Amino acid sequence: IRPFKNGPRSGGVMKEIEFKIKGLMMDPLTNSPIVVLQEASSDTLLPIWVGIFEANAIALQIEKVDTPRPMTHDLIKGLLTHLDVKVTKIVVTELKENTFYALIFLDAGGKVITVDSRPSDAIALALRTDSPIFVTDDVLSKSANSSASSLSSERSSPEDIKKWLENLNPEDLGKYKM
Repeated sequence: IRPFKNGPRSGGVMKEIEFKIKGLMMDPLTNSPIVVLQEASSDTLLPIWVGIFEANAIALQIEKVDTPRPMTHDLIKGLLTHLDVKVTKIVVTELKENTFYALIFLDAGGKVITVDSRPSDAIALALRTDSPIFVTDDVLSKSANSSASSLSSERSSPEDIKKWLENLNPEDLGKYKM
């Protein structure tokens, strides 16, 4: 748990942009799960590569699958509910060396608490608590530069990557299987 004043480690005010989950898919090159976020007010997409277990937790919630016993994120939701703590939002705050960072914002009796998290865990919890998902403008600009440079060796050009993301259709986003 750490304070979040005017931006993590930056000292400046970060603009937060609301995103929704567009879908979950498998990267055709690495066979790794990707959660694709879409800006709530535009077509801007943000792909975040996640682990298989986190992808399963997200997929279970997207598909409204009930499990016989609570999964980790269900346990966290239950603990927060019993402690009368509410998840107010999650924010993807940083992108450093191709790793995303996030914070979970909690309201504990009027006191704001932030908890450091992997974005995949924060997203899984946000889905379970119907909490909004935000991404800072700094992460968006770094992601645009990072994804273009790190993937351009595997794909023809940054334009090809952009086209690949823009041309995703609902069938592609449903290809993730648990």
